[in-house]
Amino acid sequence: MKKRHVILNLLILAVLAAAVFFVGRYVADNRLPNFSVRYVLYVYPGMTAEAIADSLSDGAGALRRGSVERSARREALSQRAKPGRYVIEPSFSAVYAVRMICNGWQTPQELTLSGTIRSKGRLASVIGRQMMVDSAQVADALNDADFLAGYGFTPENVFAMFLPDTYQMYWTASVGEIFERFRDEYDLFWSQERQNRADALGLSRIEVSTLASIVSGETLQKSEYPVIAGVYLNRLRKGMKLQADPTVAFCYGYTLDRILKKHLRIDSPYNTYRYAGLPPAPINVPPKACIDAVLNPDRHGYMYFCASPAFDGTHRFAVTYNEHLKNAREFQRALTMRQR
Repeated sequence: MKKRHVILNLLILAVLAAAVFFVGRYVADNRLPNFSVRYVLYVYPGMTAEAIADSLSDGAGALRRGSVERSARREALSQRAKPGRYVIEPSFSAVYAVRMICNGWQTPQELTLSGTIRSKGRLASVIGRQMMVDSAQVADALNDADFLAGYGFTPENVFAMFLPDTYQMYWTASVGEIFERFRDEYDLFWSQERQNRADALGLSRIEVSTLASIVSGETLQKSEYPVIAGVYLNRLRKGMKLQADPTVAFCYGYTLDRILKKHLRIDSPYNTYRYAGLPPAPINVPPKACIDAVLNPDRHGYMYFCASPAFDGTHRFAVTYNEHLKNAREFQRALTMRQR
């Protein structure tokens, strides 16, 4: 009888120990925080469950690696994993982190367009570097007339659709979804107020972006945007050629270190030294501030400008050609002294 009681007690203890073990494991896997650092996990198409679990455990500093592996098996990660960008917080349990990946609960990616973007290759590279899509796919789309027609643009004027800023979208967005987002942002940017200002200037949206791209190519000084925009608008109103160096640089694919007189003779509709009016389309991706500068230019009588002899990135502005020649000579003397 005594032996029977001992065996029964041992069985009860074994059951209790097993219960404690499995309950403890359940709590550890499903309820307790399992990570030590915040981690951004990128799951690529075709990535194995083992590779995902390893990246999750190593990158997020898993406190209990076994919890991640058990959760991966229980949630069938190998069959259900969805590509995406997942932000893993230290407070997440192992099961929750794995379920995020299985259910595609992505955290939006910030796609930023900034800096000087003067070629389609550069634009495609900037997008491809931040999103899952390949830059070659983006480059192809930027030159696909039929594809771009669906968004109201052409391969020639597509720069106008991309407004530099930071946008949130899913990392797995397709090329079409990315372009659709930028087209939607373009439509939002062009409020009725901006459209009214463009109409008052007698310019279309594309023409505003085209002039803004020239302003962007002339200076990096944001304070000068409205002044330079005013100069070019004054020239357009008087029927003068714009004679904008950035348009000549565009004709040569921005490969010139310095624009010389011989370069001004190139026969291209983008050469504003040879042809009056605006070029056919934007020569770069202009910042929003440049577009607004064209829509809200400084009102002045300036017709000319040239680089300042102070070499501080600013310009000197002139009403008359004689005044402009004086400014240009001062700059040339300063440049010669600087080179010596």
